[in-house]
Amino acid sequence: MTFIAWVTIWAIFKRPACFHWLLLPAFIALPTELYLRLYYGQGISTHHLGLIVETSPSEAIEFLGSKIWLLAFILLFVVLWWALSWIAACRTRDLDWDSNSRWVIGLLLFCCFGVWLYGQEVGIRTPQKIQTHSANISKPASSSLQSHDLPVAGINIAPTDSTFNSTISSFNLGKLPSWASIPFQAEPFGRTWPFGLAVRGYDFWQEREYLTDLQSKNTHFSFEATQTSQQNTPQIMVLVIGESSRYDRWSLNGYQRDTNPLLKQEANLVSFSDMLTGVAATRLSVPVILTRKPITESLRAGFDEKSFITAYKEAGFKTYWVSNQMSYGKFDTPISVFANEADSTEFLNLGGFTDASSFDEVLLAPLKAAIADPAPKKLIVLHSLGSHWNYSRRYPKQFDKWQPSLFGVDDPDYTNRSTKPALNNSYDNATLYTDWFLSQVITTLKASKQLSAMMYLSDHGETLYDGSCKIAFHGHNTQFEFHIPALMWYSDQYKTTYPEKIDQLYRHKHARLNTENIFHSLLDMADIHYPDEHLEKSFLSSHLRPHKRYVDSYGWSDYDNSHFKGDCREVIDSGKPLVQVKD
Repeated sequence: MTFIAWVTIWAIFKRPACFHWLLLPAFIALPTELYLRLYYGQGISTHHLGLIVETSPSEAIEFLGSKIWLLAFILLFVVLWWALSWIAACRTRDLDWDSNSRWVIGLLLFCCFGVWLYGQEVGIRTPQKIQTHSANISKPASSSLQSHDLPVAGINIAPTDSTFNSTISSFNLGKLPSWASIPFQAEPFGRTWPFGLAVRGYDFWQEREYLTDLQSKNTHFSFEATQTSQQNTPQIMVLVIGESSRYDRWSLNGYQRDTNPLLKQEANLVSFSDMLTGVAATRLSVPVILTRKPITESLRAGFDEKSFITAYKEAGFKTYWVSNQMSYGKFDTPISVFANEADSTEFLNLGGFTDASSFDEVLLAPLKAAIADPAPKKLIVLHSLGSHWNYSRRYPKQFDKWQPSLFGVDDPDYTNRSTKPALNNSYDNATLYTDWFLSQVITTLKASKQLSAMMYLSDHGETLYDGSCKIAFHGHNTQFEFHIPALMWYSDQYKTTYPEKIDQLYRHKHARLNTENIFHSLLDMADIHYPDEHLEKSFLSSHLRPHKRYVDSYGWSDYDNSHFKGDCREVIDSGKPLVQVKD
């Protein structure tokens, strides 16, 4: 397809000198492409374009350090390369495409493009033998398996314009025969050079439009929140959002392996025994954590209220969002919309979910910097990479405790169940590292000697070929993915200031909770109140009341009225699940 793209450009412009200017962006982007491939094993993505747009030159220079001079030299070289090649192209006419074959090739390519567009809109028939074969393939245990958390944001350049769609529909002659299928996929084409830059640029433009639309829905929203007490007391509130961690792999919760050797030593720490997430996908579960969005609306795009970050800002807190995850890509934007409410927003992971991603310890320096800020009251959100696949790449060598593991194995065959022991060992090692990371956060808060508290929970869990279960990772409907670890730590100053909240915290540590409780508990944690508050959903309040806990399993299933099927522990509602509504 790259070759065909070059032929198409040549046919349109006739001579290379006429389209050489179009290559200038690719030449200028080359130093960045080389840097990302060298240090992160990937090229420019939508995520990177977003970071480039939102990062100031001074921040970029500080981040790159001495590498800035190497990149500047490479940029100077490629610009000179571009200029010399343009001069050479202008001086020669040997590459002019003057023959009639240019028109024949152009017409053929135009027809192929038309067939591809028609196939994208109307569809292509599948051969009968393939249909029969596909019907015999065993399906995953979950009916709701979706690609919500793919490691790399997909690229979709299929037409979405309604005028175009209606035009195609008016000429609808039915699905094309299978032999008319054009072997073109936008996502791998988006990784080519230099044409992929255009695809990624278009994808970035779509993401910006999507972000703008989501942000415009709640531009004028206000909680009218105020802090009832301690308005003039220096204080630090921290939320740590984990990733892909499951409840029963924490020794704090009874796991036989000592995966929490440091956290178990903390006296002022309460681990919740029955916390659920409703959806096993980051982009859908995290907005429920951050806002008052009901779980049963989590499949809908956007939300017309702001997050708890804005409520904290209204109460006089300076707010920070520091992330080791991605900010752009269609699997991340619903979260970044709320992250951008913070006074200071940092996305530190240039590697995305790839093997070259930074460890979560990269969040500790910004945490210390935020604590050192002269603002007296601070809210800090740390979005960690936690136990996201590849598990063995989530921790450094010294945490590779349980063997055999996948540490150091490039591209492990995770679909091969023979890797189950190593895969599970790596997962436990990642949890061990999370224990260390959270311990470092707590140690840092203790050193501040201020009134402080930290809440941690994972966005969802993980299935790990449990027993005879043939599925792994997340996006399914198993108990392992809905039952998540969650805890709260508090300083001695916090205990002295809010003894009644601590009493309720211990009273409710075994309560039936889900991520719908987090927003209300986070505000109650800092004694922030607002006119339309719901203290019946705060586990720090004596007003806490149980509510139905729905999970994404064959519709919205009532978790507490369900049974668990097989070793996968698939959640099956004993009654009739609610019908899901999606946008």
